[in-house]
Amino acid sequence: MTKSTLPQSVKVARILGALGIVGGITFFYFRIFSVNNVTVALSFLLAVLTIATRWGLIAGLVASVASMLCLDFFFIPPVGSITIADPQNWVALSVFVVTAVIVSHLSASAKKQALESTQRQNEMERLYTLSRNLLLLEVHGPLAQEITNSIAQVFELPGLAFYDRTSDRIHRAGPHDIPVDAGKLRDTALQGTVFHDATTKTTVIPISLGGQPMGSLGIQGSQVSETALHAIANLTAITLERAHAQDVATRAEAARQSEELKSTMLDALAHEFKTPLTPIKAAVTSMLSDSDLSPTHQELLRIVDEETDRLNSMLTDAIQMSRIEAGQLQLHRSPQPLRRIVQAQLEKLGENLEGRTVTVEVPESLPPVSVDPEFIGIVIWQLVTNALRYTPPGSPLTLRASAEETEVIVSIEDCGPGISEKEQRRVFEKFYRGKDQRDRIPGTGMGLTIAREIVRAHHGRIWVESEPGKGAKFSFSVPRPPREFLL
Repeated sequence: MTKSTLPQSVKVARILGALGIVGGITFFYFRIFSVNNVTVALSFLLAVLTIATRWGLIAGLVASVASMLCLDFFFIPPVGSITIADPQNWVALSVFVVTAVIVSHLSASAKKQALESTQRQNEMERLYTLSRNLLLLEVHGPLAQEITNSIAQVFELPGLAFYDRTSDRIHRAGPHDIPVDAGKLRDTALQGTVFHDATTKTTVIPISLGGQPMGSLGIQGSQVSETALHAIANLTAITLERAHAQDVATRAEAARQSEELKSTMLDALAHEFKTPLTPIKAAVTSMLSDSDLSPTHQELLRIVDEETDRLNSMLTDAIQMSRIEAGQLQLHRSPQPLRRIVQAQLEKLGENLEGRTVTVEVPESLPPVSVDPEFIGIVIWQLVTNALRYTPPGSPLTLRASAEETEVIVSIEDCGPGISEKEQRRVFEKFYRGKDQRDRIPGTGMGLTIAREIVRAHHGRIWVESEPGKGAKFSFSVPRPPREFLL
């Protein structure tokens, strides 16, 4: 508490106390214990020093004047008279006054520093308590309101207002309603400048993180330093950002688990359907080899055989897509000769290529590629079957591969109806099928999506080049292994 805030009764009591101490010293040395004048003067000086230290400048000045008068009247000859003109009196008075002024100033400065140190320590303890409370905050309502309540409680504020820019709401706490309007809170948040009203002792500070405004905080009361206010704002911003990050992570985890569950169910269902397809395919193939069947029965069995293959292909696509979406696409990459992978897939297509002219331009000298042969085989199989499905029977296909500095580019070119520029941007989307072909040509719309995801997993690119009526050219790239890996 400063001197200006002391009650008048306390000031009077200190002055009377100072006079009493000087009077007591005078009585002791004049009546009880006789000493020389130097000892008396030093005793008065010590009294002035003590009074100025304990009670401040005014009491010290009163003690200085009283000590000079008592020293002159009772101890300096001629005793019993006051000789103001005597230089000894002026020297004594000057020493007493200077002592009182210097000591009271030093005492006040020391007290101020001690008070500031205590306030800083108190603020640090409160900031620590606030950070712990915000870290362990149990949210039972709006997070912004919980933060507001915690700040007001820890710092014992008479009024507090927090503007949350995300929800555009103002949350208040404390026994009194802080005298600041909503417009000022919003302006401070957007402008990022501190507002202070000395009349109402209200301060509004912006809250931001990484240069992004998050809101503002209005505090009533002067017991919180500006440094502490900025620390409170930073703790608030960090708490909001942490809560936002946790919310995003929680949603992402829920979405991932939901996607995994859906993919697992789809994978299980597809496998259940594939189980009876194997004996059906075997039975149909065996019956087709029977030469005693009538042409009608053979045609019906061929239809069953074709639809069995179609259903098997659809289920295979579903299984592959479910594994990709569940994050189960685990690559086992190694240097592989691309020509061998291409030949294996063409052999697998077998009779599907009957009546087609397939030109393969994959040089023997082509450098190896860093791929998982099984998955890259799926990409080639998907692109070739896609070309077979969307081009007229008997039309030729060309499969090329060429080496660049860091990658190998593979392309499958057909002579089909082509793809419009608008549809080219969507052909790799899941379940998307060309509007002119979706009702005429069977398919799931997952094949190109599967190919895209596998190529991306290999850090490659996949794209299409086409013009309506001029066929389509689907290409993808895969990286070449580092030179030192081949040595």
